[in-house]
Amino acid sequence: MPGRRRLLALAGASLALPMAARAQAAWPDRPVRIVVPFPPGQSTDIVARLVADALSARWPHRVVVENRGGGAGVPGMESVARAAADGTTLVAGSIGPMAVNAAVMPRLPYDPERDFAPITNLSMVPLCIVAHPSFPASDPAGFLAAARAAAQPLDVATAGPASGAHMAAELLAHRLGVRLNMVHYRGSGPAVTDLVAGNVRLMTDSLASALPQVRAGRLKLIGVSTAQRVSWAPDVPTFAETVAPGHEAVGWNGLAAPAGTPAEILRRINADVVAVLRDPAIMRRIEEAGMIADPQTTEQFAAFLRAEILRWREVARIANVVLEG
Repeated sequence: MPGRRRLLALAGASLALPMAARAQAAWPDRPVRIVVPFPPGQSTDIVARLVADALSARWPHRVVVENRGGGAGVPGMESVARAAADGTTLVAGSIGPMAVNAAVMPRLPYDPERDFAPITNLSMVPLCIVAHPSFPASDPAGFLAAARAAAQPLDVATAGPASGAHMAAELLAHRLGVRLNMVHYRGSGPAVTDLVAGNVRLMTDSLASALPQVRAGRLKLIGVSTAQRVSWAPDVPTFAETVAPGHEAVGWNGLAAPAGTPAEILRRINADVVAVLRDPAIMRRIEEAGMIADPQTTEQFAAFLRAEILRWREVARIANVVLEG
C-alpha cells in the first residue's frame, strides 16, 4: 500500500504541473518570429536572417524574420515589448534602439532593460572614420592634427542624429579633446553620396559600408574605432593604438525576448543561437557582411547591455544629444 500511495502521489504531482511548464517542454510548438526594427538589408537584418535560417534547420518549426522599420527602431522594439512572453516573438535589435535611444529619448515607450530578457549578442559592427581623397590626412594622427589646426570644427557626416556612428564620433571627439561639427543625413547612403562627391570630406560609418568605396579608390580610411585591428582589414589602424589609448566604440546587434519569457526557453534559445554563431560557415558569412560574430551567455549579454546604456547616456550628456519622440 505505501508503494501504491507513493505512485498515486507522484501521478498527482505530475498532473498538477502548470500548463506553462508543459508548454516549455514542447517549445517551440509553432513558428518563431524575429522582429527586426529596421528595413531589409541593414546589418541587423542580415545577421538575423542568417540565424533564422540556421535555427529553422534545428527546430521543428520555421523561424521567420519580420521587418518593422522606421521611427529609430522604436515601433519594432515596442511591439516585441508588448508581445506574449512565450518565446515565439523575439527581437533582433542593435546599439541604437537597445542602448542609445534610452540615453537620448526622454519619452521612450519601452525600457530596454525592464521590458526585455537578453538572450545573446549576435555580432559586432566595426565603425570607422572615412574621408574624401582631398582630405589632407590619411591616418588617426593626421586626423587629430587637422582637427586641432582647423579654424572651425571639421564637418563630419553621419547617418542621422543619435545613430550609433554619430554617438561613436561624439565619443571619439571627447577622447581626442577636439570639436567636430556633425552633419546629419537621412541614412548612410545619402551621406556616402555627398562624401564621394566631395560636398563633405569626412564621415563616420561602418567599416563594411565604407570598404567598397575605399577599394574602388573613391574614399580613404582614416582609422577604425575597435580596440584592436579588424582581422579582415588588418592594414587599417585603430584610434586606440595611435591617438586615443583605450578608445573603443563599435556597433552591435543583439537578440532579446519580451520580459517574463520562461528561463528554460531563454536558455534553449541561447544555446542554439550560440551554436549557430560558432559554426565556421556562419562566422565566415558574418565576416563577409562586415561584422564579427559575438556569441555570449544571457548573463554576459545582460551585463553588456547595462554597460552600453550607461556609456551612451554619459556620451549623450557630454555632447548634449537629445531627440524628441
